[in-house]
Amino acid sequence: MNEALATRRAALRERAFEIFQAGVAAADPEAAVARALEARPWSGKVLIAVGKAAPAMARAALERVGPVEAALVVTNPENATEIAGAEVIVAAHPVPDAGGLKAGRRVLELLENLGSGEDVLALISGGGSALLPAPVEGVSLEDKASVNALLLGSGADIHQMNEVRQQLSLLKGGGFLRAAGPGRVRALVLSDVLGDDLSTIASGLTAGPIGTRESAADLCQELGIWEQLPDSVKAHLSNPDQEDASLPECENEIIGSNAVSLAAMAEAAGVEAEEVALEGNVKDAAEVIVKAGYNADTLLYGGETTVRLCDAPGLGGRNQQLALTIAGLADWPAPWVFLSGGTDGRDGPTDAAGGLVDDTSATRLKEAGIDLHEHLARNDAYTALKAVGDLLMTGGTGTNVADLQVMLREKSPAEPET
Repeated sequence: MNEALATRRAALRERAFEIFQAGVAAADPEAAVARALEARPWSGKVLIAVGKAAPAMARAALERVGPVEAALVVTNPENATEIAGAEVIVAAHPVPDAGGLKAGRRVLELLENLGSGEDVLALISGGGSALLPAPVEGVSLEDKASVNALLLGSGADIHQMNEVRQQLSLLKGGGFLRAAGPGRVRALVLSDVLGDDLSTIASGLTAGPIGTRESAADLCQELGIWEQLPDSVKAHLSNPDQEDASLPECENEIIGSNAVSLAAMAEAAGVEAEEVALEGNVKDAAEVIVKAGYNADTLLYGGETTVRLCDAPGLGGRNQQLALTIAGLADWPAPWVFLSGGTDGRDGPTDAAGGLVDDTSATRLKEAGIDLHEHLARNDAYTALKAVGDLLMTGGTGTNVADLQVMLREKSPAEPET
């Protein structure tokens, strides 16, 4: 291999990682909460933090508001830590578990004990939906977990997933506000969805529902999962809505988002790179990126793609699937690198944040005896990327503002074969 070329390629990989890290740093939850509470202080009875950034958000809030009557933190194992003055419950993500069920019951207990005019501070971040299951009557935790798994494998986007999940929960789709009743709720929200739609972030704990039971049932039909749903879920979604659609008022404030992280990446890249939202199926998104890459040496994206799982999927996540797809499609002038990673440090049910590939990845995979396309077909990107050292490993970051992507390539003409 040309040593000078390899050195330049390594520099590009390091630079892509630095740009990604700038985006993650811009979503620092402690700094975001500190800014919000310094701008407008809060004092109240109960503090509830939910999501992957919950520990950091709660820590920052408690440092500024002092002791409260009750402080509850619900987060995933990777980000769990003890917090002075707070009860911490660890729950699974992305598929709900018994820890999440315990957390949901505890949240309902705290909210339902609020008196008129008593204040609750809600600190909400991505992942809150799976971490806080509170099934409606007749639907079990196992039923909800089954629905979540079906949605994840159907290729549903985050908006569609939440439309269904809200209808099966006592807390989602504004249920948090209903449970608080006469209490007053202020929510500081770290957004992990494009457009910062409050009804979608953590399935809209402090916002109104996206749809109705009927619309959720129709969506399940469209996604082709209706017949696979548990009978209890089909029965619930088939009954007309009976709950009052009105909700108590809530002060919602977005304190961090994917757009803020994209702006930070653009600044770190040192160019006026176009910031583009990335959504839709992984294969379609990859084709968009490859086409754009012929006319740009820097591309920055943010958002969340979707993956339709095969019948017997391997190991991976949407960022790894995207990175491996790019490795097989892109033929930009070399050297180039492409990074796709989750800002929370975890992509799917793996220990990787995503993937970091370059113009040699496809060749290195072939030399290792790995069929790139076969691994893509069975959603086994993790195995392929790990074999050639192209996994993006960051560990838990303590935040979550969806995914970020970076493409860098040299402006010079195509290099000779290596």
